[in-house]
Amino acid sequence: MFWWNRPDGDLVTGLPLNRRVMPYIMKGRNESAFYFEYDVSLRKTDAFVREFNAANASTPIDVFHVAAFALRQVMYKYPTLNRFVAGGRLYQRPDVWFSYAVKRKLQEGAPFVVVKRKFPEDETFEAMVSAMQAQLHEDRFGGKKYVDRELGLLMMFPGFVRRIALKAVDLGDRLGLLPRAYIDEDPMFASAFFGNLASMGMPAGFHHLYEYGTCGVFSALGRPTLEPGSPTSGPARRRTMTVCWTFDERTEDGLAAWFALKHFKQVLEDPESAGIWSAPSADGANPAGRREPLGGAALP
Repeated sequence: MFWWNRPDGDLVTGLPLNRRVMPYIMKGRNESAFYFEYDVSLRKTDAFVREFNAANASTPIDVFHVAAFALRQVMYKYPTLNRFVAGGRLYQRPDVWFSYAVKRKLQEGAPFVVVKRKFPEDETFEAMVSAMQAQLHEDRFGGKKYVDRELGLLMMFPGFVRRIALKAVDLGDRLGLLPRAYIDEDPMFASAFFGNLASMGMPAGFHHLYEYGTCGVFSALGRPTLEPGSPTSGPARRRTMTVCWTFDERTEDGLAAWFALKHFKQVLEDPESAGIWSAPSADGANPAGRREPLGGAALP
């Protein structure tokens, strides 16, 4: 049927009956939500961030950038995590898209802006960081974005018109009739949504999934805490960060998701061993024992 075709995903066929029926038994994402939580040691991550920032003063990073790269690797290594349910059918995304919220201004009470970005498989860590920071600057200071304009127009109408418009969007999504231009600009049509709660000094918590759109993975990064006996600063500091996940189980079973998210933890805890980036030596060559940047290559 024509509505099985979508611009943002390919219909998954050959599924066992118990998985095909799930979208009809569990109709919404929050009814289908499965939750994971674990602590991530940041001792090696913090050392990696310091080393990268020392070599790239113009594009400094924090733990969030490493987490984004780690989840990108997971999505390509475990592609079944990059699926979504629409209209009772399961689709596979061909690309990886992440959305995340940032402050429009770095001050208390400032509104948030939601950034959505495509993360190509062959993009190196350095290129990803540079592109993320350029997009963040544009979204913060470049004026109203597509979503702002669309919401501004929607809110000009009375409530019953808004409800009709959103129901029409939902119907179009179920039938695969939404155009690519709409889907690519809307942050709720994404592989995963990042909640970088650490940037606001908040602990991690489980976030609900949005029924609107197609995003079936929500990751919340909590404020890092010092491990017992750790100094408060310096290279000997030892920190731990809690990461919470909310996952739509209709797209993949919990065991497969757990294997994927364990891989995320391994990369985030030891980015250097994962080969994300190699610091240049004084003569411009890579120091002995370091790997070249892997870009989109499969991690060990």
